Amino acid sequence: MHRRRVVVTGIGAITPVGNTVDAMWKTLREGGSGIGHISHFDASNFPTRIAAEVKGFDLARYVDHPERFKFAGRNIHFAIGAAVDAVKDSGIFDTELDPAQFGVYLGAGEGQQDFMLFMKLIAEARRDGQVDLEKFTEAGLKELNPQAELEQEPNMPAGHLASLFNAQGPNLNCLTACAASSQAIGEATEIIRRGDADVMLSGGAHSMIHPFGVTGFNLLTALSTHNDDPKGASRPFDKDRDGFVLGEGAGMLILEDLDRALARNAKIYGEIVGYGSTADAFRITDTHPEGRGAVACIKMALRDAGLNTDSIDYINAHGTSTSVNDRVETLAIKQALGNDAFSTPVSSIKSMMGHLIAAAGSVEAITCLLSMRDDVLPPTMNYSTPDPECDLEYVPNASREAPVRVTLSNSFGFGGQNISLIFSEYKK
Repeated sequence: MHRRRVVVTGIGAITPVGNTVDAMWKTLREGGSGIGHISHFDASNFPTRIAAEVKGFDLARYVDHPERFKFAGRNIHFAIGAAVDAVKDSGIFDTELDPAQFGVYLGAGEGQQDFMLFMKLIAEARRDGQVDLEKFTEAGLKELNPQAELEQEPNMPAGHLASLFNAQGPNLNCLTACAASSQAIGEATEIIRRGDADVMLSGGAHSMIHPFGVTGFNLLTALSTHNDDPKGASRPFDKDRDGFVLGEGAGMLILEDLDRALARNAKIYGEIVGYGSTADAFRITDTHPEGRGAVACIKMALRDAGLNTDSIDYINAHGTSTSVNDRVETLAIKQALGNDAFSTPVSSIKSMMGHLIAAAGSVEAITCLLSMRDDVLPPTMNYSTPDPECDLEYVPNASREAPVRVTLSNSFGFGGQNISLIFSEYKK
């Protein structure tokens, strides 16, 4: 069966280091940071008081009547902003597009209710150390909004985008933690490859910078507590790393059948040539200590692309800045690429924008495409003390010009979900 080729013809991003692709890329190339003290809520009593927040975002710049989305969470607002920019960038509507051949596949996280109101209702319903469920229910029915409850469901961003762009084709969302939007891009690619759509809007959106999100990751001891040095807190592969920094945002890509893109003379950022997806089948949060799922995932992507281990010019690492993840990812890259691992530059942009959770992979995919476009390797910032167990070339502290034709992007999620995507320059 003929497998259609899939290219990227549009990109959009809302991130802690810029609300446009150009602004984001400029900051990443310069080694800037979007990490600071949390302003979304009072975090003064939390072990972690820092995060990478999106700043200055205004939904009214992207849609008419933004009040339609007043009950939607930040994740949906970010998804809309990034998608509008990606669609505009792609020019897919400059020629006729059958709505039934245009789909949406996201890796978007859940939204958020008004957590402070929720906690207030619980506190008021307490009686003799227990929550009076009848009292809580009565108060909740009066004060909690059903539309806001609906909007927090993970499928809602994809539904809103389908409505905005009249995308009547396949519509899906996966929520596989930190691997979600990379998985969505891979699966959207497969949809086009097998002919079930000509164009897919794919990517992710998430915001967990709220009391429940920060509390949950603190209980997992996954977050950095370098509260006095926000910009230096995310230290992927550095010996003194102590956890990731929570971020938020969205990244969106327009994936298109190559023949359609060529027929309309579209700008092509690159081709998706490899997709690997595996599970550790190990523990809920811990990565397998030998990286078996990650190794298999990278090898699967290489097989799918028909490439050898010396073909990769740059690896955009998952690189969270947690002790276990960075060590195991380094091990996995070495096992998958062999001796070629030591001559392949690796970097983590989470050092600058934090971890966007479900949205991380899509923004990192965009970074890979820009790296190929401009022949620039973005840096791993805050790298000062080498870790003997992390012994690859991490592009420390400054971007670097280098020929980049093929890139590998890794996303390894809680629960053991592993995704690897390989992008290449488009060649006839």
